[in-house]
Amino acid sequence: MGAYIKAISYYLPETIVTNEDIISQFPEWTVDKIAKKIGVFNRHIAASGETAGDLAEKSANLLFKEHAVVPGDIDFILLCTQSPDYFLPTTACLLQAKLGIPTKCGALDFNLGCSGFVYGLAIAKGLVCSNIAKNVLLITAETYSKHIHPLDKGNLTIFGDAAAATLISADGFAEILDFSLGTDGKGAENLIVRTGGLRSVQKKSDIVFDESNNPISSDFLFMNGSEIFNFTCEAVPQLVNDTLAVNHLDKANIDLFVFHQANKYMIDFLRKLIEIEKEKFYCYLENVGNTVSSTIPIALKEAQKEGKLRGNILLAGFGVGYSWGGVIVKTI
Repeated sequence: MGAYIKAISYYLPETIVTNEDIISQFPEWTVDKIAKKIGVFNRHIAASGETAGDLAEKSANLLFKEHAVVPGDIDFILLCTQSPDYFLPTTACLLQAKLGIPTKCGALDFNLGCSGFVYGLAIAKGLVCSNIAKNVLLITAETYSKHIHPLDKGNLTIFGDAAAATLISADGFAEILDFSLGTDGKGAENLIVRTGGLRSVQKKSDIVFDESNNPISSDFLFMNGSEIFNFTCEAVPQLVNDTLAVNHLDKANIDLFVFHQANKYMIDFLRKLIEIEKEKFYCYLENVGNTVSSTIPIALKEAQKEGKLRGNILLAGFGVGYSWGGVIVKTI
């Protein structure tokens, strides 16, 4: 038995932050600078009372509506998020009740960032192929905007909030083939929110400003951009090679590459480093930004709408953890 991606839908919050909005707060930046370096013109931001669970619920309801999916047919919910509604209970359990999915379904959260969609496909494939579940609802939902300090112009330009819902079943438009997964926790300090978990519950209010006047605080998202860039340049080419190898394919056999949409500069650099033809490399972040675990399913949905999903598609996610994952999905 195989496992297939059957349908994808995604939800974006109503509030839009434009580059003009950002430069009105940080006049030392320009619209052209943000567009050229980051590749993002607009990003959607969750409202103050809107959680990742809310975005997840809306993306799932869109999936049900757009693809005539019946909630009663779902027998497992996987939610990937690093901004859960609560420490406990599991947000996936709350979604079961809100979405009207039968109580006989399994439900769990897993905490991963930019590699989360690929890891979710791996878990979902295992559930389907082992006959534990027939229809897995994989949701990626993130509100990184709530982790970012309001004066952190670097991260404010990059990240947007979103949720994507993907149905994985024993049939669909793309078969999920074999995976390459990896982890290196030694890089954890380079992309982290240090307080809020049980190791450091209380906020530290220890904000300082670096030489570029960017805020650094234990209470907000910290990203060491140069170290993350070095990590991706080392890990992603090997990830692509390993993913091709486990699937007994060459780069020439791949019809489309869909990487985690980190930012324009990084993914353009990786494309050139790995020597991928531009026409085989799909990008979609101008009007959504880096939506963390949702970048790949959003890009897949948009590529499908453009008629670009055909043949072998290599997916590669990489980031916080450090964590990385690759897989081939083959359209039928």
